[in-house]
Amino acid sequence: MGARAFPSIMDTKTVAFSTRILFPVALAATVMTPVFAQGSTITGIDALREWNLVVLGNLQSSSEVEGRTFVGGNLTGNSSNYGIRATTSPNGQPGLTVVGNVTGSHKNLNNGSGAVVGGNVSSGFNLNGPNQTVKVGGSISNTNVNQNTVISNLDASNPAFGLGLQQQKSDLKSSMGSLSFDMGTLAANSQLTVQGNRGTFNAQPNAQGLAVFNITAADLDKIGEIQFNLNGADTAIVNVSGRSVTLNDNFLGGTNNLGENVIWNFPDAEELKLSTAWGGSVLAPLADAETRNYIQGSAVFGNLKQDGEMHIGTFNGGYVTPPSGGTSTGGDSSTGGGTSSGGGTSSGGATPVPEPGMFGLFGLGVGGLILWRRRRAKRDAE
Repeated sequence: MGARAFPSIMDTKTVAFSTRILFPVALAATVMTPVFAQGSTITGIDALREWNLVVLGNLQSSSEVEGRTFVGGNLTGNSSNYGIRATTSPNGQPGLTVVGNVTGSHKNLNNGSGAVVGGNVSSGFNLNGPNQTVKVGGSISNTNVNQNTVISNLDASNPAFGLGLQQQKSDLKSSMGSLSFDMGTLAANSQLTVQGNRGTFNAQPNAQGLAVFNITAADLDKIGEIQFNLNGADTAIVNVSGRSVTLNDNFLGGTNNLGENVIWNFPDAEELKLSTAWGGSVLAPLADAETRNYIQGSAVFGNLKQDGEMHIGTFNGGYVTPPSGGTSTGGDSSTGGGTSSGGGTSSGGATPVPEPGMFGLFGLGVGGLILWRRRRAKRDAE
């Protein structure tokens, strides 16, 4: 039987020293892990359920958003209002998320919805309603804190804060582009009928409750009134081709909460102008948009100049974003299957995101190892 090797005194000291180094390293890295570093982010069709308004680039606003808002760039413009009718997010999202800076006139945060800002806030916030929490990567001014919680300069104390927001923006931008493209490839099973100035969208949903229309921007230009008949459809997708889009039609019977079940998809639109109250959620991730009237539903734009309100009645249909090579379905999202082919590579639901805080843990661990090796080399030299 071979002799069993026991650690020498030096080995024991080395083990003790390593433990002393690595335990604080792990503890410090755990503390530094940002509150906002989550294992998943909201993407695809779920983003339409989460946010009333998503602007992937910059938002210039003088209006209001009743629900939650995500801005991937900067928020500018005159005084504007957020979270007027917002409810608590099931995913822990604040009423307002801005990856860049917030400038211009005061922004009003309502109903205790709170905000997360990656850059600086020079406009200031009016914090209305129940106590709110505002977290800012840079500086914040012109804000009366009172009983609210306002934390600034988070990027200095924890760089992962800003990195996490940038990752959220990147994932959202990619998934919204894929979602719009995938929807645009669906085969139509319903038709638009035009009589004089009126266009009637008569949904003919499949077994999963999905109705699909494929029209052009020119088709919309030919009509001035819209009659939308869901006919029991859980989700109706209206794909509209064309790079330049004008939405100036009147909805017969009003917008009627159509945004909960209808998605107007503009996969090619680079410019979109809206001047009448619009019924239905709007998906135009590539568009520079301008709104002068309200939208009842969810909306996604590339950049937006907003002079019209965003009303809740956000998308609530059961449409399921297909996995790569899968099929698109309507109806209850808990059911699988479906017959309308979607193609594409987008995925809905939660998408894994690297934990930013883990990079800090790795770096501290490497630093501790280097320090230990230097001390050991010095001791061996003596």
